[in-house]
Amino acid sequence: MTAHKTPVTVIGLGPMGAALAAAFVNAGHPTTVWNRTAGKADALVAGGAVLAASPAEAAAASPLVIVCVLDYDASDAILLPISDSLKGRTLINLTADTPARSRAAAVWAAEHGIDYVDGAIMSPTFTIGTPSAVVLYSGGEQPYQAHAGTLSALGGTHTHLGADPGRAAGYDLALLNIFWTSMSGLAHAFAMAEAEGIKAADFAPFAQGIIGLLPESVTNMAGKIGHGEFSADVSSIASNVTTMDHIIHAAQDRGMDPGPLGAVRPVAQAVVDAGHGTDDIARLSLHYLSTRS
Repeated sequence: MTAHKTPVTVIGLGPMGAALAAAFVNAGHPTTVWNRTAGKADALVAGGAVLAASPAEAAAASPLVIVCVLDYDASDAILLPISDSLKGRTLINLTADTPARSRAAAVWAAEHGIDYVDGAIMSPTFTIGTPSAVVLYSGGEQPYQAHAGTLSALGGTHTHLGADPGRAAGYDLALLNIFWTSMSGLAHAFAMAEAEGIKAADFAPFAQGIIGLLPESVTNMAGKIGHGEFSADVSSIASNVTTMDHIIHAAQDRGMDPGPLGAVRPVAQAVVDAGHGTDDIARLSLHYLSTRS
């Protein structure tokens, strides 16, 4: 049943790594696994995976090696000492870190004869192996295409974003920036509501309504940035600053930290002071770019 399936090695069996390995096992791929804490492999071994005694042994077992650990400090500690075992194989690093770390890893891999693909998993562990999984890749297109069929075992959609090894990580962090900034703002909004005696359950339906405006806002902002045309269609930065001030003052009246808007407010003021107060808030993106050192 597995004889015609490409063998796969998965290094790192945290929640995501274990989900990746399980998807390959369930799809019939001979799957070798390794983790610093060997006991985390018990369920996978019971399902048919093979536990390697060392990272080098794990790498030698398969032409396709996938690593998914906490960060690149952790992956470097595992991979750099076993470069000889990885030589001639395809290494796909699904560890989250910065684009710069991804590019450095690609340089190291090239120096050691390793085909390198970087990647970012953009959906939770429970989506792996289902149609809801979303994985982004960048770097070596040839090795990616060679193993695309095997990677389909992870389910969902797989997108190769180009030759720059840091591109997937760039997407990953920018997208997570949306999520965590939004979640921080949401937590602060619930706190403001509670401070005014508004129960979270009563507030939630209205919060859903506000969140429902975001998809159109994403499209609108992308169009303005893409065309470099920032005229305000509905409300200007100057009027938004007034609203920000109301929110900040209301929070402070209740003895609260101003939250994420405390960081955004000076940026908006700088754009207004630069003479762009009548523009759309999308212009803030240019300000952030202009502050790069």
